Amino acid sequence: MLAITGLLRIAFPTRTVRLCDGGFITFAGETYQSSDPVFGNIASLEALTEGVGDEVPALELTLQPPGTTSAADLSQPGFQQSAVRFWIAELNPDTGQIVGTPDLAFVGQVDQTSIRVGRGQRSLSISIVSTA
Repeated sequence: MLAITGLLRIAFPTRTVRLCDGGFITFAGETYQSSDPVFGNIASLEALTEGVGDEVPALELTLQPPGTTSAADLSQPGFQQSAVRFWIAELNPDTGQIVGTPDLAFVGQVDQTSIRVGRGQRSLSISIVSTA
């Protein structure tokens, strides 16, 4: 029996974030983890929206950063146009290894970042547009 997992890579100027659905996975010589020490874990990933007219297809990613990460580390003007890639992979849950070659499902770039603060929690919303 195989499991499906997502692999997300964002190449910010300050660091490259590699996240997956759970645990850790090695793909193309890089380790993807369920949480990044600065940006935290994936809270939600909204489905790709179709572009209409002159709109570009986009998706919305929400991360839950640790409370110790400063706002300046999470959202900077230099983050715009950071490369984003998302793969769907089949995973053998017994070995933790990827089976076959993951499918590249999305290639894009960061459009905007915004920090949202609520009662007892903080999140980073990232708007990502397609470069395809």
